[in-house]
Amino acid sequence: MTTAVAAIVIFGILIFIHELGHFLVAKRAGILVHEFALGFGPKLFGFKRDGTEYALRLVPLGGFVRMAGMDPREEDVERHQSFQYKPLWQRMAVIFAGPFMNFVLAAVLFAAIFMFSGYPVASTTVQDVLPDRPAEDAGIETGDRIVAVDGRQIGSWNELVAEINANEGAPLVFTVERDGVTRDITITPERVDDRVLIGIAPQPVLERVGPVKAVTAGVEYTLRVTALIVTILGQIITNQAPLDVGGPVRIVSEIGLAAEQGVIMLLQLAAFLSINLGLFNLFPIPALDGSRLMFLAWEGITRRPINPEKENMFHLVGFALLLMLIVVITYNDILQLL
Repeated sequence: MTTAVAAIVIFGILIFIHELGHFLVAKRAGILVHEFALGFGPKLFGFKRDGTEYALRLVPLGGFVRMAGMDPREEDVERHQSFQYKPLWQRMAVIFAGPFMNFVLAAVLFAAIFMFSGYPVASTTVQDVLPDRPAEDAGIETGDRIVAVDGRQIGSWNELVAEINANEGAPLVFTVERDGVTRDITITPERVDDRVLIGIAPQPVLERVGPVKAVTAGVEYTLRVTALIVTILGQIITNQAPLDVGGPVRIVSEIGLAAEQGVIMLLQLAAFLSINLGLFNLFPIPALDGSRLMFLAWEGITRRPINPEKENMFHLVGFALLLMLIVVITYNDILQLL
């Protein structure tokens, strides 16, 4: 029950924020929005306000913003309220706003985590000792806390790195604390590629930060995660990494596991899912925002709009293929869970 509730809430928030981006920019551009819906299928309930119907539909696996001018057969709308007659940059802004809001949501969630739980920073405690490196040869062990280098007190990981970088090839005396006892260990840093190191990895600790630092860190962390996902996708495309695709069933399973570990883990997973949703929608796949941006970009290059009926058919066929892909992935997810 907890898994189902958590999944519905998270999916609902991710979809709502995405569609809200389209909706707000469309309204700002003066486009008539016929419907703002969460879910697909039969309408459960809704209300109408300022020409827009707000609806909750039966199947909670998506949502949509139905704007005037998206259907080429629509005739009962004034030109200044139609999506297709707006300037190119406004139409691109409306489409891009959905994925963009997913990145904004991720940054907000990360900021909330950092503010209330703490921001992970590297400490001078050793979490890992890399094999065949100077630190291992000298006797550094996991759990050692480095408190001084050549008699100079070390208060942060950055200070430790600075000392190591400044002394390539020169032996340094590291004062470490192990099991409440301090001892001196001599280590000579070495250069590996473009870095000077001794072969240790720090143990992260959580540091409380204020709202400004939390927001800044949230944006930075969102960019880093996005870059990491893009890198992994590039490695998958070039066969440098295995293809590991999960669908709705697997995502719900992961949400259930995160819910069992607490609110922070659930928020963290929601942030990662939001980034993935934003990126996925920017791919030039039929029926997704990325393909619509692709058509608009082509219009900007050629100075000629794509035939709306042909474009809609392209999206319709793509949507059917996308649904088939989701069914296949869901089937594989169920087999893996069983």
